[in-house]
Amino acid sequence: MGEGRICFSREAKLEFLKHKRLQRIKAGAINDSANVMNLMTRSSGDALRGSVSCGVRSFVNTDVSAQSGGAVYGRDAISNQKVEKFDATDLDWTDKMPECPVYYPSKEQFEDPLAYLQKIAPDASKYGICKIVSPLSASVPAGVVLMKEKAGFRFTTRVQPLRLAEWNTEDKVTFYMSGRNYTFRDFEKMANKVFTRRYYSSGCLPATYLEKEFWGEIASGKTESVEYACDVDGSAFSSSPTDELGNSNWNLKKVARLSRSILRLLETTIPGVTEPMLYIGMLFSMFAWHVEDQYLYSINYHHCGAAKTWYGVPGHAALDFEKVVRQKVYNQDILSTEGEDGAFDVLLGKTTLFPPNVLSQHGVPVYKAVQKPGEYVVTFPRAYHAGFSHGFNCGEAVNFAIGDWFPLGSLATRRYSLLNRTPVIPHEELLCKEAMLISSATAYKDSDCSVDIASKLCIKASFMNLIRFQHRARWCLMRSRRCMGVSQHSHGTILCSVCKHDCYVAYINCNCYLHPVCLRHELKSLDLPCGTNFTLSVRDELFDMETTSKMFEEDNDITNEVKRQFRNESDTILLSKLYPLAENDGYSLYCKIELETGCNFKQSVPAAETCSLRNHIVRDYNDESDSEEIFRFKRRSSLKPQHRKLTNSVPSKLEHQGLRRLKKVEPGSSSVFISKYKKMGDEEKKPSPKRLKVKGNLSTGSFEYKQVS
Repeated sequence: MGEGRICFSREAKLEFLKHKRLQRIKAGAINDSANVMNLMTRSSGDALRGSVSCGVRSFVNTDVSAQSGGAVYGRDAISNQKVEKFDATDLDWTDKMPECPVYYPSKEQFEDPLAYLQKIAPDASKYGICKIVSPLSASVPAGVVLMKEKAGFRFTTRVQPLRLAEWNTEDKVTFYMSGRNYTFRDFEKMANKVFTRRYYSSGCLPATYLEKEFWGEIASGKTESVEYACDVDGSAFSSSPTDELGNSNWNLKKVARLSRSILRLLETTIPGVTEPMLYIGMLFSMFAWHVEDQYLYSINYHHCGAAKTWYGVPGHAALDFEKVVRQKVYNQDILSTEGEDGAFDVLLGKTTLFPPNVLSQHGVPVYKAVQKPGEYVVTFPRAYHAGFSHGFNCGEAVNFAIGDWFPLGSLATRRYSLLNRTPVIPHEELLCKEAMLISSATAYKDSDCSVDIASKLCIKASFMNLIRFQHRARWCLMRSRRCMGVSQHSHGTILCSVCKHDCYVAYINCNCYLHPVCLRHELKSLDLPCGTNFTLSVRDELFDMETTSKMFEEDNDITNEVKRQFRNESDTILLSKLYPLAENDGYSLYCKIELETGCNFKQSVPAAETCSLRNHIVRDYNDESDSEEIFRFKRRSSLKPQHRKLTNSVPSKLEHQGLRRLKKVEPGSSSVFISKYKKMGDEEKKPSPKRLKVKGNLSTGSFEYKQVS
């Protein structure tokens, strides 16, 4: 792999750079005022605030330094201190780290992105990340797209403190908004000036040299901070009919809606998930260690500028990664819960950075990639990754999912509910819709290649596991005689008021319909303000789903895959704890559900009044405010670290959840979502849906459902 054009001999250039840096350090305070003046006059006259350094040292009065969330501005004790847990004196590990695989598809292989990714995934996923060199090129540069095709394009940067942290209650790192608004060209000029001022060169530095420079700089704390424009709405792929890459399916604006994409089933767009976002960086702009939302895939294209260095950890080593972070990076006092879930919770804040050799020293595999313009980097489900920029550059990224994502998506959803975090996409709903499409033979009908067969196998097995869990949970609930009735619903996904798990197939309703609860909680332990009169709400397509699942059961390959997934099925373990010895009480798979004599069958809560994921705007909100809220999905702020107990009681702020509803996204808006909530009772009356009628033998305990008008 090349490291860029070298203008003169490598050894001579490195010696020259070291000599110049020593001269600059010795100059010290003599040049300080000049550096500040240069900062204040760059980028078309816009001046940075005094606390922002943008890649060069900030020289401010240390008595007038501000601190917010652990991020320190100005040169104070924290920014200068050495973090003992990370030894940055020996950087030889940078030369020994293995590289991820690189793929060079032909133009024919390049036609269908998801088919190609399905093909290489079994091997490439073992590394967590891989690089794909595009056989097509963009004839319209990204700068032209953003300045001419998208007139008025501007963005605001975030400031990243360039230092390591102790990661305790006194010393954490937070990225904050700079308040500066740039055009693409202004940011490029500023970033290039910073690079030239530091290295007395316009570029052409070896990637290995800049890698050592980055980790040496981040350990010493000499550079205060850098700017990074991340999660910027938009795309730099051209709409010109002559642009070869822009017209291909590798244009990231098209990926979510491809035929093999699971996310095509979403009814609205989600910025950063179904719609790409831009990432515009400068020297040492970084992206901290993180895993994609709900363990999704991601694909990142490098439009232009300096290279990026990536580090990736394969998904099978994710728990080992979290264990090392919990034991060697974080202090226990900042973890919200015990075990690896505590580390996962803090990592979701996306501000944790530490040298990857810490992982290698403890047996966690790490692989490296140097991404250059015209190259894609793909991250696989549950693969932690991090990296930094070698100078000014522009990249673009989007999430995607194919069939093999569902088992890992299920694991992610359960972790989110354990930590009481809102899911980004409705996993259960997507799984049911995809499985029902496959069963109807309307999807994949012309495809019998091995990768599609494997993908369908994964989808069917995940669906069977879900239906098995739902059936056994409903049987146990009705057997316990804690539900007073059964109702049907046809609306989209709603969130459990206790743990925020997404519910599509079935959920439990309270007496006032304000506290929907998923089937993963023991009813007798729920502490609801409206009492204990519960009803079970099931989807109107439930019987079709169970019929489909039974059909899948006849395929031995699918049942074998179910058994393989069963080893990781914590839902099944949860059921055995909530309702032990179900088999001893007469349960068998797909048996008829026993209902209590005299139970009622009534209409479920109206679809319009549920806090639904259908519009994909379910987020945490402040119940004490009646004002509208605007959310951007990829800009997840980390929770304030605190130890919390997760119980089955409903939080007080969720008590009025059912009194609010979500406003649909305005047509044409793909990036900003507005939530409005309205009290129930002002709606037009709707015709009653079909009811359920029970027929059966009380002595045997066997009953049948029947739909009646």
